[in-house]
Amino acid sequence: MARPIRVAAAGDVHCDEVNRDEIERALARVEGEVDAILLAGDLTTYGELEQGELLAELCAPLETPIYAVLGNHDWHCNQAPELTTALEAAGVRMIDRGHAIQELDGARLGIAGAKGFVGGFPDSALPDFGEPLLRQVYAETTAEVVALDAGLAAIADCDYRIALLHYAPSASTLEGEPPGIYAFLGSGRLAAPIAAHRPDLALHGHAHVGAFQGAVGDVPVYNVAVPSLARDFFVFGLDGDSVRVA
Repeated sequence: MARPIRVAAAGDVHCDEVNRDEIERALARVEGEVDAILLAGDLTTYGELEQGELLAELCAPLETPIYAVLGNHDWHCNQAPELTTALEAAGVRMIDRGHAIQELDGARLGIAGAKGFVGGFPDSALPDFGEPLLRQVYAETTAEVVALDAGLAAIADCDYRIALLHYAPSASTLEGEPPGIYAFLGSGRLAAPIAAHRPDLALHGHAHVGAFQGAVGDVPVYNVAVPSLARDFFVFGLDGDSVRVA
């Protein structure tokens, strides 16, 4: 039986000079205390390369493996490829529409990553119909769903499996947000690969004032959005039978 593991997760750190010290302290707190650090998108404030380079500078000295996906803020200045390059040069494993397998001492951790996208949830979802621009939005979400499904399939034989997103795959973690913006906070279509592959847990950010815990079927879903790191990292313990929030 695989040994228990611990992962630290945070979304929406929105790195810039203003919160640099808070992020540095948060990273120092979990360094060496967990098996992996997971960043659920919105790594920067406006997607400026300088902000990505600052986060890269903070991550570079760490020995704990770091995995991340981008968020909508990281695309704002259309410098996402440059941000990805800077972070990967610092040792951060970017897994947008991909996956990673971490060989631990006595366990294998698999992480499937995707930014996700908008579209809404049952009874209020964007259809694949109408103007070409709306159908492009639908197609973009489709690409994220397909990538998440492929990533989860690729890590199927790992001892522990995590889906890492930015956008929410379930409305259950959006309670507290205005219902009128649910369609912009995620898509219920992202739930299909999670329900099919049943990872140990799914993590997302983006919903700054949403609920912490929800579910897709029997898979626990956690909203780890922590604007300005007011909550710091969330730490999860996995032991093969359950998920515990430390």
